[in-house]
Amino acid sequence: MADDASNRSGVQLYRTMRRIRTFEERVGELFVRQETAGSMLHLSIGEEGAAVGVGAVLRDGDSFTTHHRGHGIFLARGADPNRMMAEIAGKAAGYCAGKGGSMHIADMALGHLGANAIVGGGIPAVVGAGLSYRHHRKPNVSVAFFGDGALQQGILYESMNMAALWRLPVLFVCINNQYGMGTRIDHAAASLAFDERARSFGLLGEIVDGSDVEAVRQAADSLLAAARGGRAGFLAIDCFRFYGHARMDKSPYRSAEEEAAGRARDPLARQHARLVGDGVASEEDLAAIDSAAAAEMDAAVDFAIAAERPEPAALFRDVYGPDQPPPVPLAERLDRVLGARR
Repeated sequence: MADDASNRSGVQLYRTMRRIRTFEERVGELFVRQETAGSMLHLSIGEEGAAVGVGAVLRDGDSFTTHHRGHGIFLARGADPNRMMAEIAGKAAGYCAGKGGSMHIADMALGHLGANAIVGGGIPAVVGAGLSYRHHRKPNVSVAFFGDGALQQGILYESMNMAALWRLPVLFVCINNQYGMGTRIDHAAASLAFDERARSFGLLGEIVDGSDVEAVRQAADSLLAAARGGRAGFLAIDCFRFYGHARMDKSPYRSAEEEAAGRARDPLARQHARLVGDGVASEEDLAAIDSAAAAEMDAAVDFAIAAERPEPAALFRDVYGPDQPPPVPLAERLDRVLGARR
């Protein structure tokens, strides 16, 4: 049996994955209740092992970027679910005062350099962050999280080349959920040996099973240690996206058999079985964790719904410099023009 520290860590991994799963389930409910801002949101249910396995070995002061499916990654790094849910609801209490919504949450205090709805759009930011850490001799790393759709984007390969050439403390993490929107990965790439692509640029490269959160943590720990020493790395994490590309996508492009096989690779179910089987936690212990997560995320939904909407005057706040006069609303400008013609 593992030592007490490892046991506690294994339970914590389960707890964080359960919090993420429950948060995303509640986000889906918020959408159905028409309480979300905008008409698009993307859930990462089934990918919790990737977010938690990597997030568990990042340190204070490290930074990261995420893609449009990044709720779980941010929660794994300590985000407040109340503020996250409020942001998704477009409320003033959200991380970006309701302006970012589901796909553009950021928080510099937690090292979150921003989520990006553009496929691969957040990747080059970590190269800049890594260059800054190297220049200032800081012991930090920057991690780019992206989906398998970004594996066909040129910006990824430019960024990997620069990170390897300049020996930057950077890790590229591909959460391969097998589908870029409705296109299966083996219909988009002739070779699935993505670690070999990374090694051809001079990076360390690995592929790991995302249903095993402890295997993800181990692989990430090794690659991040190397990155802190100036050897950039690439980690592909094989997962299965339980639901469609976006909340309204019923994924008709997947067969019932494929859905069943994919959902059998549930990282929460696997960690649950491991903890109980090894005698680390009882069924009652894990049920208590599940109940606590449900109560926490129910409260986050209530908080988001009750929160105030941004005032119209806040629309241009943080858009223009503090020394610039605020823009004149269109209605006021039209009144001036029409008034001058009377």
